[in-house]
Amino acid sequence: MSIFIISAVTVALAEIGDKTQLLSLLLACRYRRAAPVIWAIFFATIVNHTLAAWLGVIVADYLSPSILKWVIVVSFVLMAGWVLIPDKLDEDEKFSGYGPFVSGFIAFFIAEIGDKTQIATSVLSAQYTEGMVLVIAGTTAGMLIANVPVVLAGKCSAESLPLSLIRKVTCVVFVALACGAIFYP
Repeated sequence: MSIFIISAVTVALAEIGDKTQLLSLLLACRYRRAAPVIWAIFFATIVNHTLAAWLGVIVADYLSPSILKWVIVVSFVLMAGWVLIPDKLDEDEKFSGYGPFVSGFIAFFIAEIGDKTQIATSVLSAQYTEGMVLVIAGTTAGMLIANVPVVLAGKCSAESLPLSLIRKVTCVVFVALACGAIFYP
């Protein structure tokens, strides 16, 4: 399977029910203008995931292949457990009066720091160092796959998703990635 598809599917599944998806819903409800919110998500994700992927490649450069392999395996296993825990958006989250794009960009960029999908991007980039651009493109696509429908459909889509089942499927995907990393040369 290609690096792009692995990255996109991994992040799209991990993003469902995540705090940044809840933030997307909040931004859509607050501003009621989909295009600037979607562009804010897109650009914030590219910047954030580029930094995360770069960090993953840097870490990969400093670890021996055998240590890196086990760091990646453990990271995927930890992510498998983490995705089973539902996220909540802080209720006291404040948005500035800068409009939907700037407010959305800043809020989304900050919310994504240390998030499951950012860490997954770092781990994927460490695993596929030669494919860093494909990891960034795939994880950005995964974020858009998960968040654009929420922005477009608003509250209805978020309430109708079987989040518990999606978290379990995502957990299985991360365990499968961990198993794959064990056998990846």
